[in-house]
Amino acid sequence: MSNKLVLLSVLALTFVCVALANKPAPLQDFCVADSNSSVKVNGVTCKNPMQVQAEDFFFSGLHLRGNTSNAVGSKVTPVFATQIPGLNTLGISMVRIDYAPWGLNPPHTHPRATEILTVLEGTLQVGFVTSNPDNRFITKVLQKGDVFVFPVGLVHFQQNIGNGYAVVIAALSSQNPGAITIANAVFGANPPIPSDVLARAFQMDKSLVDELQAKL
Repeated sequence: MSNKLVLLSVLALTFVCVALANKPAPLQDFCVADSNSSVKVNGVTCKNPMQVQAEDFFFSGLHLRGNTSNAVGSKVTPVFATQIPGLNTLGISMVRIDYAPWGLNPPHTHPRATEILTVLEGTLQVGFVTSNPDNRFITKVLQKGDVFVFPVGLVHFQQNIGNGYAVVIAALSSQNPGAITIANAVFGANPPIPSDVLARAFQMDKSLVDELQAKL
């Protein structure tokens, strides 16, 4: 095989690998989620297109303030394929997040989505941590109208650092981005992660681990 053919083969294989690494594009205009179907697929099965209505692509409620009277002082209102069936297979979703004064959206990750956030009201400190071994903390204070991006899979947070309420709208690159809240996942797992494992991992006394597990 000539060097030219070898190069073409390598390039073709590269393009195939890149294509496989991305989410598949829809093969029809839409695939409205059929919540009544018992068929299990990677996503949700499609409703009969002839039964699709405008309501399948509609959601109302992001103008309403979320209830922030909880331990962390924030409320996430999702708009996923569960709320808008027409989002199914389109690879996007969004959320509204409300923050009480000094409220926190705790450190968490989205295993399937990058997030882009826009501040509608208030002042937020936001940040994310890069992967091992650097674990760089990248942070910024955002004002009304500012935009910030959290790369897919990285631990990130937002905190209202003002005395008034804060609100953001965020878009995510998945119809079901998932959320893993770090504290809840580590100390609130069911059944619990053995406390001696956590004590050694966090270099803390086992009694403190037991206290955190009981709380979360």
